[in-house]
Amino acid sequence: MMQVFDQSPEGIQKAPHDPRILAAGYQVSLREIGFSDVHDKESLMLAMLRGLALTDNFGRNWDALYDVLTDPEARPPRLGLLLCDFEHFRRRHPRLSGELERVMLDAQRDAAGQGCQLWLLAEELESDPQSW
Repeated sequence: MMQVFDQSPEGIQKAPHDPRILAAGYQVSLREIGFSDVHDKESLMLAMLRGLALTDNFGRNWDALYDVLTDPEARPPRLGLLLCDFEHFRRRHPRLSGELERVMLDAQRDAAGQGCQLWLLAEELESDPQSW
């Protein structure tokens, strides 16, 4: 069966079952970003800061986030972002999630241009019987 990490990252993809174990097997550094408590840009940037283990000098704006995701010095060459509770966040905050998606997709494309890979994996919190 084809796994998400067998292919080049393309857009925001559904997270596989057991993404942490799978990522470890494929030598992908996986960072978890929780969206349950995100209600505005400030809390979104805080979630990114925590999930990406950034220092407090992280600029907390779209340009700073893009820079972190594309800087080959600051990120592993094979990076996965596990976007937890992302669909709920999308429904609650369509404009904010749209801006975030634009930044992440630009970063994904530009990282690929540098020979790096950035997977964007949406993971839902409720159990989905389809994924068994």
